[in-house]
This record gives sequence, C-alpha cells and structure tokens, in this order.
Amino acid sequence: MSKKTSEKFNELVASFASLPTIGKKTAIRLAYFVSKNHLLGTKLAQDIENAIRFIKPCSKCGALSENECCEICSDEDRQRAVLCVVESARDVLILEESGSFNGLYFVLDELSDEKLTKLRVMIAEFGVKELIFAFTHSVNADAMSFFVEDKLKDMNLEFSKIAQGIPSGVHLENVDLISLHKAMVFRTKLK
Repeated sequence: MSKKTSEKFNELVASFASLPTIGKKTAIRLAYFVSKNHLLGTKLAQDIENAIRFIKPCSKCGALSENECCEICSDEDRQRAVLCVVESARDVLILEESGSFNGLYFVLDELSDEKLTKLRVMIAEFGVKELIFAFTHSVNADAMSFFVEDKLKDMNLEFSKIAQGIPSGVHLENVDLISLHKAMVFRTKLK
C-alpha cells in the first residue's frame, strides 16, 4: 500500500491478505468494507475473538468444538458403529453440510503413535465396526489408509473408502487420468 494510506488500514489489509485464498485486491476490499461499517467490523472482531477463545479440538475425535466433547460424539442418535476418518476438522464440517453421513468422525491431522492410540480408544469406546477413509485422493492418502488399516487389523473392523471418480458436470476431456481410471474400475452396474 502507499505511504499515504493509514498504517492501521495497511495492517488490516495485511491481516486479511494472510488468510488462505485472499489476494491483495480482495484484502483491500474487505479492509475498506470493515473500516466503513463500524458495527460489522466490531461484530467481526468479537466473533474472531470468541472463536479463538472458545473453539478447540474435541478430546475424542478432533473436530471443532466449544466443549470438551463435540456435539457429534455426544449425540446418541448417530450411528456409533461407523467411523469416518478424515484429514482435517474442516472435512467434518463439509461432510456434515452434505448431510450424507450420520456416523462418527476421527480427525487424523498427522500420522503419529498418539493419534493411532486415540483412534483405537475411540473405536473400542463406541463399538465401531466399520472404518471409512474420507481422504482427498492421492498416493499419500492411499499410503495413509493402508498404514492405518495395517495398524488396526487386530480390531476386527471392516474398512472402506469414499468413492472416487468423475465429478458431476465435468467433461471427460477435463478429467485427470487417475480419476478416470478410478471411475472405470469402480463403476456401478445399472439395474
């Protein structure tokens, strides 16, 4: 920013620009909007402060929670025999928004002995029978799935992973070869 712009405004622009997917132009627009709308700016600041103060990982699954144990792990109506392993807490939010899953989650974040121990404890505590891997498709994700499966093979679990393939509305010419291959291999029969 130019030296003629206020230092505080420049700091606000820099803060917005440090967020994922926010470029310089968008950061300037957001900073300007917040600076001109004091009520909204104050509410945004309070919401950010509250999120920082009160949101933490669930002690059982690692999803975002305001309590020691998240609402999903506490919900007796969820399918407790099915556990979906995801890469990040953001993935839990996305799957919940889709409404496509009514079981429990476990956020893997990073592969460590501590995480595997917590996963084993959760499986035993909730009587989990099936583990679903919901990772972004990659060679690394496949390796992680195989590693976790190998470490948990003594727990008599059924393992599965979310389907891969061609997204709806995408032309074949725009599909990467791995996704196209997966779509062909894991095709479904029509009745």
